Amino acid sequence: MIIEFDAEVWQWDAREDSSWFFVSVPPELSADIREIPRPARGFGSVRVRATIGGSTWSTSIFPSAQEGTYVLPLKRAVRDAEGLSLGDVARVRLEIIDA
Repeated sequence: MIIEFDAEVWQWDAREDSSWFFVSVPPELSADIREIPRPARGFGSVRVRATIGGSTWSTSIFPSAQEGTYVLPLKRAVRDAEGLSLGDVARVRLEIIDA
């Protein structure tokens, strides 16, 4: 399954010194992902191949009770390579590889 969407970059605010940045998978696409039969993984994570601009990497998306969606962590290397900062909108392509 491959999904594409635009999402705003946000910062995890559980700690003041947090350097964790994410984008949220839209609710309707998160619901579609939840329906995919797959093996159980830690924290309900789903393995994906993510692409933003010219950057592609393997990672996992995680369910967020606070957001009600899956969230994709954005490494500093990706943010730097793609010129992304807090509040920017990124075009995201996710290939679900856990199915």
